Amino acid sequence: MNRILSFLIFISLAFSASGQAIYDKPQNVQTRWASAENWTGKKGAGGMTNDGRKGSPSFSLKAGQSKTLAEASGTSGIIRRIWITINERTPEMLRGVRIEMFWDGASDPAVSAPLGDFFNQGLGQMRAFENVLFSSPEGRSFNCNIPMPFRKSMKINVTNTTQKDIAMFFYDVDYTLGDRIDENSLYFHTFFNQMGSTTLRDDYQILPRVLGTGRYIGANLSVVVNDKKYSRAWWGEGEVKIYIDGDSDFPTLCGTGTEDYIGTGWGQGEYINKYQGCTIANEKDFEYAFYRFHIPDPVFFYQDIKVTIQQIGFAGKEELEILANMKDPIFNAGGKMEPVDFSKERSYLLFERSDNISSCAYFYLDSPEPSFLK
Repeated sequence: MNRILSFLIFISLAFSASGQAIYDKPQNVQTRWASAENWTGKKGAGGMTNDGRKGSPSFSLKAGQSKTLAEASGTSGIIRRIWITINERTPEMLRGVRIEMFWDGASDPAVSAPLGDFFNQGLGQMRAFENVLFSSPEGRSFNCNIPMPFRKSMKINVTNTTQKDIAMFFYDVDYTLGDRIDENSLYFHTFFNQMGSTTLRDDYQILPRVLGTGRYIGANLSVVVNDKKYSRAWWGEGEVKIYIDGDSDFPTLCGTGTEDYIGTGWGQGEYINKYQGCTIANEKDFEYAFYRFHIPDPVFFYQDIKVTIQQIGFAGKEELEILANMKDPIFNAGGKMEPVDFSKERSYLLFERSDNISSCAYFYLDSPEPSFLK
């Protein structure tokens, strides 16, 4: 219990301003910025190129190349802010550039995700937005202000997995060194997942079962609707389910529908809120990107956690007639896995769907390396 209470205090401070009152006197905590003007964040070594006249504001990241953006060892600290912009912000680059983060010398990354998805830019498309964790003021940059503590070391890498060079990669990693990190403080993690076509009745995993103690922060999700198979029927009846601390067949935490989970209802349009929102609601191309962050409503776990979302559709009377004439069979949601009998009179239908879904989940864990249950 003390572990969770200690973390509660840390996280409540960390998600406010800078982790302490802005008027408090620092206790041997040093501020550092890593950038192309000072790769190591070394004291007194910023902006030295070209006699200090903006000689190295960015770098090129060639196809297949990896680069370390920030690194520190032999000290504790907290990543406070990350800002990035690149000259080509196409879907290829947003999905093809990968960001990874390592804590305390771990061999496996705690964070590993496409650049766009990590920074809450779904579908490989840029949008101007601001929420409690991420922002892109004019849709041309990536900002993250999630606090990420470490005890011994940290390293942040980016890799260009595309076939094209990035001519200009700008960034800042703002962090502090020497912070007092409580023994119960947790490490920041992500999990990226993507399925081009989900399996009927096999709930999509936002976060597969992970072992340990921690806090689930939330996720952003992207959906490309399979309109050719299901016409224009509403796709978002699926419930988000969070299995915690030994839950097996049924979860402790269960939502009521996709749009309900992100705070709206009766369909889903574009809106930006502090903790929930939908940055893309393209009804023409059936594309959606949305997020939910559990900051005021924490989700704690002590042993393990798993987070899923169902793929269930809704059809009213007009859609029922269209679905009845579709080439592929439509299956009822719930009960036996059997095709819908459209000869029966009904006012609406809940049915199983298969769509293109991707997601990036954010959570804290008591280990610097992820411990997913195989």
